[in-house]
Amino acid sequence: MGKILDRFFLLTAIVLLFLVILIVYDALSRYLFSSGSVALQELEWHLFDLVILFSIAYTFRMNSHVRVDIFYANYSQKTQLLVDIVATLLFIVPFSALIIYIGFDFTLMSYLQHEASSDPGGLTSRWIVKSFMPLAFVFLALEALSSLYRKIGEYRAL
Repeated sequence: MGKILDRFFLLTAIVLLFLVILIVYDALSRYLFSSGSVALQELEWHLFDLVILFSIAYTFRMNSHVRVDIFYANYSQKTQLLVDIVATLLFIVPFSALIIYIGFDFTLMSYLQHEASSDPGGLTSRWIVKSFMPLAFVFLALEALSSLYRKIGEYRAL
């Protein structure tokens, strides 16, 4: 499973590079040539959503997520592992399941209604960007379960 997630993390990095290029192009066309595109601006928002949402699982994997390190750093390794295990079981996995459940209906409704941008010249198929939310939390749940398995093993070894 780690290799699949690594490919999505690499894809996210490539999308981020494309997003930077797109923003530079859009800014130059708007300010130097007085032309712009609603569709390009919406594409920027959609790609930004993708980068942020898909980075959640990567941040979790790299152990760079937000927590109160002022207390956590003073705990023993065994207590840190216990905190991580409990937090994953009580918060990350249930919250991810809730977002996946709600996000699926949210995306499905958008697809069934053929939701599109309300701006003239905007993007169609809004369900695509809405699908990033539940998908990102599938990745987070998979990463959390993988981490949980490792941390339980480490806890037992202590």
